[in-house]
Amino acid sequence: MTQSPLEPLILRLAVPAIVSNLVTVTYNMADTWFIGRLGTSQSGAVGVAFSVMTIMQAIGFFFGQGGGNSLSRELGKRNEERASRLLSVAFFGSVGFGVLLGVLGLLVLHPLVRGLGATDTIAPYAVQYLTPLLVATPCVTGSFTMNGLLRFQGLSAYSMIGLVTGAILNIALAPALIFGAGLGIFGAGLATAICQTISFTILTVMCVKVGVVRLSPRWFQPDMLLIREMIGGGLPSLLRNGVGSVAVTCVNLAANPFGDAAIAAMAIVNRIALTANSMIVGFGQGFQPVCGYNYGAGLFARVRRGFWFGVRVETAILVCATVVFALFAPELVGLFRADPDVIRIGEVALRLQCCTLWMNGFNMMSNMSQQTMGRTLAASILGVARQGLFLVPLVWLLPAILPAFGLPALLGIQMAQPISDLLTFAITVPIQLRMLRGLKAAEGNPADTLARSVATSLSSTVRKAS
Repeated sequence: MTQSPLEPLILRLAVPAIVSNLVTVTYNMADTWFIGRLGTSQSGAVGVAFSVMTIMQAIGFFFGQGGGNSLSRELGKRNEERASRLLSVAFFGSVGFGVLLGVLGLLVLHPLVRGLGATDTIAPYAVQYLTPLLVATPCVTGSFTMNGLLRFQGLSAYSMIGLVTGAILNIALAPALIFGAGLGIFGAGLATAICQTISFTILTVMCVKVGVVRLSPRWFQPDMLLIREMIGGGLPSLLRNGVGSVAVTCVNLAANPFGDAAIAAMAIVNRIALTANSMIVGFGQGFQPVCGYNYGAGLFARVRRGFWFGVRVETAILVCATVVFALFAPELVGLFRADPDVIRIGEVALRLQCCTLWMNGFNMMSNMSQQTMGRTLAASILGVARQGLFLVPLVWLLPAILPAFGLPALLGIQMAQPISDLLTFAITVPIQLRMLRGLKAAEGNPADTLARSVATSLSSTVRKAS
């Protein structure tokens, strides 16, 4: 982690994460396509359910990132005992909170889906879709956590195997249950629940068998210092995904007066945009363990160089995605629901998002690097900016303001996300550049020189021993 050529190292760790995310998104796309064959209301139900699924991800990422960021820094310091404690506390904490969320969700499911923006026609389908997922919540949160904990140990390939296996099974199982067994949208939720459970099992077994630090109940030893450390590392992820759920709910509620077609269109556009975002998130996930190890070892020049390498690659990916999305917007939306109203609304929303999509590479790399280095406040601000600080108020303000200028209110919902991306970029640039200047200034201090000397010596010892 501290001596290998930097760019190939990041790519080697990033490729499995990108593949995992792309396969997962492919499953989500296939699931959306299958459900789209059932009707517009069913497509809208997926958009409503996405808010709840985002909360599940938020809990999983909180423990995975909270434990994983600190774990990678501790491994960089060669402190394996504390790394083992972080791993075990993150795992058992994620599963425990998953149980609480699942029980609570099932108890309030009917009023919950109405509160998330479901119309009278969408609500019954949202309940059917979410019921099996809530039963499997501990496995859903646990799989996201274990995915992160394996990656932060530098075991991205093993993480990929667990996620890809579940996603591929889901692509096969979903149509069998939806159409073959005649279960409809309930079958889609059941397929997802089953396959998330399989992924969780595989990831847990791999962590026990091949982890750099081993998962064991005997290392479940939380103390206040460790808990504070985990909260500091995981809070940005919790906030980022939590406000993401709030943002999706607000979009659904704002689109509610325009009917099921508007809710379905925005849900479909969100899934399409996730394709590009999954690639840059995957690349950032490949950078995070490298960032953590090298920051923990005091090798700040490698952290800076890795960051700018990631920004260049991610921006190139997003530019390519922008071209494809802009050229084929109506066709892409139409793949999921051949409803003229859905296509009309979704085409405009997708093309508007293309205007600022390229900015998300710098935004994402900045947020991930700040989080991995333990800069909780900056990472939290950047984490909530895109979906919470800007999107939530914009999705309400723009539809109210635009009619005064002779523009349709629906356009305000469609353009809220790209304006949010622009504003996020505007505040991310100064925050991140300040951090990078600080790292550059620290490169020449004695502590950094000593850390590099120790890392080189350890690496040389390991090579001789092997």
